Amino acid sequence: MLLDIDLSSQEPIYRQIRTQIVSAIATGELSAGDQLPSVRSLAGDLGVNMHTVNKAYAVLRDEGYVVMRGRSGAVIADAARTVPSSKAQEHKVRIASELARLASEFKALGGTRQEFIDLASSQVDTVF
Repeated sequence: MLLDIDLSSQEPIYRQIRTQIVSAIATGELSAGDQLPSVRSLAGDLGVNMHTVNKAYAVLRDEGYVVMRGRSGAVIADAARTVPSSKAQEHKVRIASELARLASEFKALGGTRQEFIDLASSQVDTVF
């Protein structure tokens, strides 16, 4: 798995790491049980502070994407077994809110409902 960090992006580096790991899980590049690089190793590879990687891993843990195994590090979680239904519902609410925000931005820039649906659909097709 290769991560591509954009140091000039408005998105914080820890969020970029988190987003790319979630994307790798969604596409099957990472599967339940796969070990993530150690915090020190990933920080060195990316040229970022260890605390930045640690924060990304903590967010992934809190969201249920990874489990921390002490000195063994971060491992991709089996979401079907480890994410409680209440946490899954929280994710759905958060995602629905983000979709509404994106739809509003798209409409404010002159986009139509159908254009947004088509764009969203094409992105869904790339993941599923």
